[in-house]
Amino acid sequence: MASRFSRRRSSLTRPQSLPDQVQAQTLRQDRLLCPQAPDHPGQEQVRCPKYRLVVRFTNRDIIMQIVTSEITGDKVFAAAYSHELPAYGITHGLTNWAAAYATGLLIARRALSKLGLDKTFTGVEEADGEYTLTEAAETDDGERRPFKANLDVGLHRTSTGARVFGAMKGASDGGILVPHSEKRFPGYDMETKELDADTLKNYIFGQHVAEYMETLADDDEERYKSQFQQYIDDDVEADGLEELYSEAHAAIREDPWKKPERSNTKSKEEWKAESKKYKTQRLTKEQKEQRVRERIAELRAE
Repeated sequence: MASRFSRRRSSLTRPQSLPDQVQAQTLRQDRLLCPQAPDHPGQEQVRCPKYRLVVRFTNRDIIMQIVTSEITGDKVFAAAYSHELPAYGITHGLTNWAAAYATGLLIARRALSKLGLDKTFTGVEEADGEYTLTEAAETDDGERRPFKANLDVGLHRTSTGARVFGAMKGASDGGILVPHSEKRFPGYDMETKELDADTLKNYIFGQHVAEYMETLADDDEERYKSQFQQYIDDDVEADGLEELYSEAHAAIREDPWKKPERSNTKSKEEWKAESKKYKTQRLTKEQKEQRVRERIAELRAE
């Protein structure tokens, strides 16, 4: 009885909190279950997001984003578009295979620069068409694993030589770990199970476009002038495409956040003066009534 009474008494004498002193219950953070840490078996990696390398094509643009999914929805970590390539010297063919590679290289360098890993993971500095995957790098603090993103093609057809794999190759050469094989790259032989690196390199530097330009110029000059008129106007020749893309890759690595120069931008005062040309003055109540009377008089006169 004594023990029961003592337990009851202790519960009665326990200090009670007033209504205004009740602390709000702390909410637990969302825990995303992740694979076990390789260095610590049996331990979960909490809050480790999985990233997707999203590639989408439109008629005039290539859209690439690194996206992670959360409880509240998808969040974009980094993005790059092929319409940004003119800042690096690529002004034509913004949706071809070579442009897809350059856009992938651009988003990779941006993402790594944002994470502070651009110096640690440089990727393939000079594209050679060889099949390579980004591996862990040795740093002063030990081994550092690369940033990983899985390819998201959406509804795009994953046929051999598709442009979506050009974007993936650019991101992989840029220093991001994108798990893939060489089976869908242009130049892969299904019979010998080998990749022709020279063929893939030609696609990276736009040599397939250069060959088509030369063939079309010899066979049908009129069609060549109509199809590549913008190339002709800007003095872009087939022989200079490889150097053009090579310089663009170097410029992307030097400054992945470069913005295009706009020569026709107007100042705030100029835009204000321009907008006043189309601004109509609102009529007062008396002016509106006078306009109605004048209109009635015109109708009666008719």
